[in-house]
Amino acid sequence: MPTGTTRISLRPANSSRLSFGVQVSLALFAIAYALLMLGSDPAVHDFRPLHYIFLTACACYLGFILVHNAPVFGTQSYLEFAPGYLVRKAGLFRPKQVFAAENMSQLELLPRQLRLRLKDGDIHVLNLREVRGTRRQALLRSQLETFAKRYGVELRQEGPAATKRS
Repeated sequence: MPTGTTRISLRPANSSRLSFGVQVSLALFAIAYALLMLGSDPAVHDFRPLHYIFLTACACYLGFILVHNAPVFGTQSYLEFAPGYLVRKAGLFRPKQVFAAENMSQLELLPRQLRLRLKDGDIHVLNLREVRGTRRQALLRSQLETFAKRYGVELRQEGPAATKRS
């Protein structure tokens, strides 16, 4: 039995309401606006300190977007298959969610999401739009099947991507 772990990187920007490109564009537009306001005639605008505060806030927002969605400090959003555990990390500023195999009652693989049902009745959902690429999706599917078979967790697959029910 292998003791290693398998990590599948996630893209949280794929499940947000605004795409990564739109978020970056809005932040850059706001920074350009603040710089234009700072460069305008000081006699017309007496709000220089507010423009500096706005510029700082926009730069911080741009930094947050880049750190949260791009692997600046390595892979920060991932789904990890560890021996006896399923670990989900949703980003740099969010804590890990650790699910023990002994507490799972069912894994339900749907076309756009993975539902993890625990024995105490809790349901945790992973948006599969965060798993980008056909190779990663195939790796996720095979790791789920292996994990479910190894630890005796029921795996239910539905939709066009499902090949069998177990």
